Amino acid sequence: MRTRFGNTGPVAKEGLGRRAVLGAAAACLGTAGAVRAASAQGLTKLIFSLDFIPLGRHAPWYAAIGAGYFRDEGLDVTIIPAQGTAQALQAVESGVAQLGLADVPGLVLARAAGSRIKIVTVNYQKSPYAIFSLSPGADVTRSKQLEGLELGSGAGSFTPKMIAGFMAEKGLDPHKLKIVNIAPPARATTLLTRRVPAIEFFVMSKPSLEAGAKTIHAKLATFLLADHGLDLYSLGISATDGFIAKNPDVVKRFVRAALRGWQLALHDPKKAAGYEKRFVPSLNEQVILQEIEVVRHLAVTADTRKNGLGWFSPAKIQSNLEFVTKYIGVTGTAPKAVDLYATGFLPAKPILP
Repeated sequence: MRTRFGNTGPVAKEGLGRRAVLGAAAACLGTAGAVRAASAQGLTKLIFSLDFIPLGRHAPWYAAIGAGYFRDEGLDVTIIPAQGTAQALQAVESGVAQLGLADVPGLVLARAAGSRIKIVTVNYQKSPYAIFSLSPGADVTRSKQLEGLELGSGAGSFTPKMIAGFMAEKGLDPHKLKIVNIAPPARATTLLTRRVPAIEFFVMSKPSLEAGAKTIHAKLATFLLADHGLDLYSLGISATDGFIAKNPDVVKRFVRAALRGWQLALHDPKKAAGYEKRFVPSLNEQVILQEIEVVRHLAVTADTRKNGLGWFSPAKIQSNLEFVTKYIGVTGTAPKAVDLYATGFLPAKPILP
């Protein structure tokens, strides 16, 4: 088993361009896109694209490799990085990777633009959109506080539209939220120096922001929209329609092994962190452990406790589609909900968190 990726340093090194990432992945594959058997070992080779550079939140995927779960299923899995889910989708669409991480809202937009990718699991049952503030300070803990709030965000991000949709569903006026354009690398500093009362980031940033808040004798307030009514799925395992149709057993085996990796990470975070550090030595083990706890909150819900990790509801996919088309908008023809997912790939015996 092995993992290949480009720059694995801290977030400050996020400058992997699409060409560099996909070029390196293609080079390591040779002939990308096809499922190939490794004759020496009798294993089927697969390439799996993360949604980002390897970080602590990705420990479950590395745990599945390190613990031998993919090998148990006859798979030789290589992990490659991306610079966002859009790039992961490009890797899967082009055949550089056979499987990758996709978020449901992004998949709606991609399918509308002609993509032929769908999800087979939902690993993040909750979306990671969060608003961070300080106490003393804005101390955002209630939805109503978003009206009149000055929020550091990005002009090119659709997260403000997500927040606006959330506010509209809550009966709040989204026009009363003031968006200040702040580039992602500068947002933490801008918040911690109190130049802006709040910022939006994925909730995975919580551990580092909490540490920063302590240095200025403040407390970090984390407002996760999913905990206040934003009922959107996020990341899951995806593949193209064609790959799924031609390789259903391979997909089932990949899903089963990956979910076992998730189960291991949730039951024994320290072991999972150790596995990830084998492949990404630059990561800090304590940070990995902190991020596993963050994604635990996204992955473990009443639904997954009952139905197993990776489970999803087609009815909720439909409501997610309606949210995106109403509040984000699509270019092209909006897909049907059934175009966004494929069922029948979760283990017959649920893998419980």
